Amino acid sequence: GKTFGVFQLASSGMTKYLMDLHPERIEDLMAMVALYRPGPMGSIPEYIARKRNPSLVRYFDPRMEKFLDKSYGIITYQDDVLYMAIQLAGYNWEEADKFRKAIGKKIVAEMEGQHIKFVEGCVTNGMEHAKAEELFKQIETFAAYGFNKAHAASYGIVAYWTGYIKANYPVEYMTSLLSAESGNTEKLTEAISECLNLDIKILPPDINESLHGFTIVNDGKAIRFGLSAIKNVGSAAINAIINARKTSQFKSFTHFLSLVELQKVNKKVLESLIGAGALDRFGKRSALIQALPELRAKLAQLAKAKLSGQNGLFDSVGPNQEIDYTDHLPDIPEMSQTELLKLEKSLLGFYLTDHPVRNIVKLVSHKVTHKISQLDPTFHLGQNVT
Repeated sequence: GKTFGVFQLASSGMTKYLMDLHPERIEDLMAMVALYRPGPMGSIPEYIARKRNPSLVRYFDPRMEKFLDKSYGIITYQDDVLYMAIQLAGYNWEEADKFRKAIGKKIVAEMEGQHIKFVEGCVTNGMEHAKAEELFKQIETFAAYGFNKAHAASYGIVAYWTGYIKANYPVEYMTSLLSAESGNTEKLTEAISECLNLDIKILPPDINESLHGFTIVNDGKAIRFGLSAIKNVGSAAINAIINARKTSQFKSFTHFLSLVELQKVNKKVLESLIGAGALDRFGKRSALIQALPELRAKLAQLAKAKLSGQNGLFDSVGPNQEIDYTDHLPDIPEMSQTELLKLEKSLLGFYLTDHPVRNIVKLVSHKVTHKISQLDPTFHLGQNVT
């Protein structure tokens, strides 16, 4: 049932059906993709029952076994309608295609003519009149929403590929999914929640590890947030940080500020990096925020002095000596957990490291039948959901 993020199989309703079905073949996925829409959807419970108990398989007419054997006797694809017209009502291929168009697009002018032609053709080919009328009604209900088989096969194959990759390479798959959904906060939040369900660690942005987007770290066991996820941190600032990091990892807050271009990595960018937790390795966020104005002023002064040829802060250091970039941050308490989470929410668009109501949600999660984002008025209308 872990189908979140799997092509065509991600909705809660589809997940539930798949868990009941236990798909074993591409045809099972094709059928689910084709049937999971208004109209045909009503056949899914019967499809599942027949798959699980082959003795329940029935064919409306024995001649239909030729083309309905893979779907356990259930009309599933547009192609099934074509075959019925040809095999049971005596249509040729051109006539069958006109029949498909008239029924599928509900072309009223042609519908009555096709109705008479189909029923008469079935009777001529040995079917009782009442049964032919019943079959036409089934086709009429189905055809407005029917998928053609090639379309369902293409979707089924991609659904299988994505399901296979997620099952066997979950970290790589979820990293790609997070990157693909990076512009959609709601979907990103869901994807992060799914990572936690799969025991994949999502690590906050880090100034020494993060690139633009999501990356795999810790020998493939975790996903690191990219810097582009942080509000107010644009491409110019990220490029400046990554370029400065090519020469050396940042050893301290002071070292970081001395290496990056402060025109591109400006005050707003720095405050956002601190607030989002990207500089947590250097100290408490409260202390970094408080130290920032003085450090920026000193480094700006140093840069100005260098340009004018004056002696700078580190000019007395010999060629073989290491420059001391030790931070001297104020010894003040860290912000409260609530404040830290508020900052995270405002800068990332969601809570990442924790959530104010996570402990409460754990107590009631077993009662939840659907996520709000997964509700679809087409499929859940009239249903009771929690």
